Amino acid sequence: MRRYKPLLPVFAIYVILLIIGATTPGLWQPIMFIMFYIGIGVALNNFLGLTGYVDFGYVAFLAMGAYGMAVALNYFTELGFGAVALGFFLALLFSALLCIAVGGVALRLRGAYFAIATIGVNEGLRYLIEGARIWGGSEGIVLSGKLRKAFGPDFANYLSTFVADVCLIIVIFVASVITIYLINSRVGYALLALREDEDAAKVVGINVTKYKLIAFFTSAAIGSLIGASAWTLKLTYVFPEDVFFIHYTVEAIVIVMLGGAGTLLGPVISGLIYGALKYYLSVILPGFQLLAFAPLLIIIVVAFPDGIVGYVRKKLRGKSLFEYIR
Repeated sequence: MRRYKPLLPVFAIYVILLIIGATTPGLWQPIMFIMFYIGIGVALNNFLGLTGYVDFGYVAFLAMGAYGMAVALNYFTELGFGAVALGFFLALLFSALLCIAVGGVALRLRGAYFAIATIGVNEGLRYLIEGARIWGGSEGIVLSGKLRKAFGPDFANYLSTFVADVCLIIVIFVASVITIYLINSRVGYALLALREDEDAAKVVGINVTKYKLIAFFTSAAIGSLIGASAWTLKLTYVFPEDVFFIHYTVEAIVIVMLGGAGTLLGPVISGLIYGALKYYLSVILPGFQLLAFAPLLIIIVVAFPDGIVGYVRKKLRGKSLFEYIR
């Protein structure tokens, strides 16, 4: 159980945030906004942080999760609450199919070639959905009216508020457990080896493609569940130009690098900082938040080149608290 001690500060942060949101009037939605950014940071960290591969098309997996839930709620409303369970299943299925289609080819590329290929996949999939009018094409899927008609306004509101938030919270908790398991397992050691020197990892007999696929599938699955809960269930609509917006990938990359790539606590701390700054700067400085946001991020990155958690680990090395910070 000593391997799982780093989960204690992570879960403590989650619980504190949820208590603050539940007990302070008006703060629940800002807290869930922050939890979303923590979630996408934790999800991408399972691939970017553990392999060193930058996936600029990562938002496609959130989109597949969002569409999986939208298809279930749009076409299988007669299942009642079972449509939500079907939505999560379809989210995982769609993301797995995308992984199979892309991972086996793109993961054989490296560096800028991999990054460019993933951008192409994201944009290509978006234009395929729009051009072929799959799932409504550019018109998307709007669920609010159908959910109210099928379930009644009270249950529809219950789905888009309580159920969506609880599902997101569960996904984030489970994602953190998966992350620490990967870090402490043989998979994590293999990923660490290929991140440091992929050619050397091959020489010593590590099947790097296999382990990259494991990280790729894991990260994609978590991202799809976040898309299903924090997008479709929460917003009750899916438009391709919104859900495939590459800006979410860039934000997730910033969160991973800011907190410390490959760490458990890093995406949680940086997701908290990023989400809070983005929310409150947009309130305090509407229209100018990006001008204030960019220099703040630059200052933090310059001050902590190894990420916030990397800096803290260096300061705590040899001390009793070191084993809790991972």
